[in-house]
Amino acid sequence: MLRPGDAAPPFSLPATGGREISLSDLKGWMVVLYFYPKDDTSGCTREAQDFDGLRDAFAACGTEVIGVSADSLASHDKFRTKYGLDLTLASDEARDALEAYGVWVEKSMYGRKYMGVERSTFLIDREGRIARVWRKVKVPGHAQEVLEAAQAL
Repeated sequence: MLRPGDAAPPFSLPATGGREISLSDLKGWMVVLYFYPKDDTSGCTREAQDFDGLRDAFAACGTEVIGVSADSLASHDKFRTKYGLDLTLASDEARDALEAYGVWVEKSMYGRKYMGVERSTFLIDREGRIARVWRKVKVPGHAQEVLEAAQAL
């Protein structure tokens, strides 16, 4: 279980906009890495819209916001287009980053157990260390709370 002060696990993932995004490329920036279960579901849509709406405020405090799920890039592109989102979404179909950050977990719905993404957010400081962790995130107000934490660093 990752905690504040730990080195953030490195990642390199295909992202929207036809680019590859990696933690090492973001050295010197703060990074909000938010993990979400699935494109185009109600909670994930609201979360993406909230982070997207605060994009300029995050940029003003030197923070890059990246949403990560196991969905494909094609799914991400469709999701971004449908809701007019401009934030970066990364695809982790191999689940390497999801597992490294401990967010690929056993879940249960209606008595059925399955593996999936636990909605979680990591704020990574400019040196690549985890500054804050939010697990089992409730969407309302979350993006604003993360922004305030980034502004305080």
